[in-house]
Formats: sequence, structure tokens, C-alpha cells
Amino acid sequence: MRCLDTYALMEVSGGNPKFSLLMKEDFVITDPTMAEFYIIIRKKHDDQTAQYWHKRLAPFCRPVTRQTLINALIFREENKKGEVSIFDAVGYTFAIENEYAFVTGDKEFKNREGVMFLQK
Repeated sequence: MRCLDTYALMEVSGGNPKFSLLMKEDFVITDPTMAEFYIIIRKKHDDQTAQYWHKRLAPFCRPVTRQTLINALIFREENKKGEVSIFDAVGYTFAIENEYAFVTGDKEFKNREGVMFLQK
């Protein structure tokens, strides 16, 4: 199972075949990541496009517990040198806690355990 971050979702929505293959495998998206993706798509395109992606990806979205949020903020605090966003910290923590691969292209996660690192 894989847990997709916003970077991966942006590449999927942009039609990058390297990332589109991820849609053919088992994956999940945390609710906070979906919220971030929604806003980015809305700003980049419009409400209709954001709604389209929200509806298409909603079955794959998963809530996160309060403890996961706390663990994510601790992870972010302990990794201040990198520019890890709260959304990425939540996704990564959720993935690790559930033994999923965290799929991202964000440089802060390159060579980190439990990460499937893909770039454009």
C-alpha cells in the first residue's frame, strides 16, 4: 500500500505517466493532504476542477488520529533543518504508522526510510 502526498497528486493530476501508474495500485491519501491538494488545484484551475479531483479521490482518503497529528508535529519539530510542511509531516507519519510507502518527490524525504521517492 502507498500513501500519496500532494507532490505525487499534482503530478497525477498533470498527467505525468511516471506518477499516473500509481493510480493503478493500492493507495491512500490522508484527509489533510486531500485538503491541501484541493486548495492548490482550486488556485491553479478553478472550483470545478478541484471538485472533480475531490470526487475522484474521495474513496481513497483516510482520516488521521489526533495522536498521528501530534506525532507528525513532533517529527516536524525534530526535522527543523528541512522544510517539511505540516501536510507532508502528517502524510509521512501516517504512512510510517501504517507501514505504507510514502510517495513523494519532495527533496526533504529523499533517502528517508519508508519513502518511495519519485521526481518529474
